[in-house]
Amino acid sequence: MTTSLDMRARSLRGETAQARLLAAPPAYPASLLDQSWRDFIFAEVWERPGLALRARYLIAMTGAANAADQQATDAYVRGALKTAELSASELREAALHAAVYCGWSTGGRIDRAITANCEALGIECAAVPPIRTGSWDPADRIVEGVANFEKVMTFPGPPPQTAFFEAGIVNFVFGEMWSRPRLDEVSRRWITLVGVADSASDNPIRSHVYAAMKSGNATAAEMFEFVLQYAIHAGWPRASVVQTALFSQSDRVARGLPFEP
Repeated sequence: MTTSLDMRARSLRGETAQARLLAAPPAYPASLLDQSWRDFIFAEVWERPGLALRARYLIAMTGAANAADQQATDAYVRGALKTAELSASELREAALHAAVYCGWSTGGRIDRAITANCEALGIECAAVPPIRTGSWDPADRIVEGVANFEKVMTFPGPPPQTAFFEAGIVNFVFGEMWSRPRLDEVSRRWITLVGVADSASDNPIRSHVYAAMKSGNATAAEMFEFVLQYAIHAGWPRASVVQTALFSQSDRVARGLPFEP
């Protein structure tokens, strides 16, 4: 015996979810694309139980910003603030983190969305704490960065022998940004995964997929949900690359094997 679900119920579920998640009344769909947002993305993907709502906001916000979709970025930031899934302070940190893994233009789109929504909602914009309060001596940051790289990635990092490795990865990314206290490591992980996935670069994708699970920041089940949420703004072909990496790296983590470049 087969049963069919009422499409009207699906549409109502999508309208309700869209209004709640974006903190704005949804417009009546004027095209098939609009209907797919309501009846698939919000009625189904966003309502799936396998990933925390906070994570979905971070993934969607970063994906939209990296796709140069300012309107969607604004909507996700507004929804995250209104639902209290993320504070203005946490979002400011998210913008900085996205800047590193997606480029400063992407971080700027998120930052602009935070400012605009805080003003519109009457929320006090987060203060601007210093990037670093202690010594910014490169030698100090290299020591911290090397240790923090291994903590975050679960394997040793590259020797700081080039400008990119020294000043970029070790000194700033792991010597400063990943250790900042205003955004938790799990949240930073989702932003990072969007950035490396969008890069379409094999080794960064595999290494960060491995590290997300090996560090305990995400389970394999959560990572499979990430791929679906990520696909909304990146597209199915890019998501399939992450899916392939996830199959191989989840197996390595499950078997207790180290990451293999």
